Amino acid sequence: MDRLYMFLTISLALLSSVVAQQKYNPKWDTVDVDQILRNDRLFNKYVSCLLSDTDTDCTEDGKELKKAIPDALKTECSKCTEKQVKSSEKVIRHLIDNKPDVWAKLEAKYDSTGSYRKKYQEEAKKRGIIVKA
Repeated sequence: MDRLYMFLTISLALLSSVVAQQKYNPKWDTVDVDQILRNDRLFNKYVSCLLSDTDTDCTEDGKELKKAIPDALKTECSKCTEKQVKSSEKVIRHLIDNKPDVWAKLEAKYDSTGSYRKKYQEEAKKRGIIVKA
């Protein structure tokens, strides 16, 4: 009985370690972010999905992204791959510099209290991203 208990304990510890290290879907690493940012139809489709209260306007990728954003904000993107972090930064820069109206809408939806803006403001500044008030 003691061996079984020890085996189960070790198994659960290993399982929880693997679960804690899970990353977001690695297929996002191959998404051509530049293509989406250059293509108004694709860009607007993603924005529409992210701003919608339902998933009816969303592709499967859009649904997955929409679901991941709150978690990524809360956990400092701890489940993001390095490529996903770089792509996110590129998108944020593009939105702030070129689509401030879209940035404002997304910020209103995903950071209505301004807590994430405050939390990430210093890091953004270090990366040269100036978030205007």
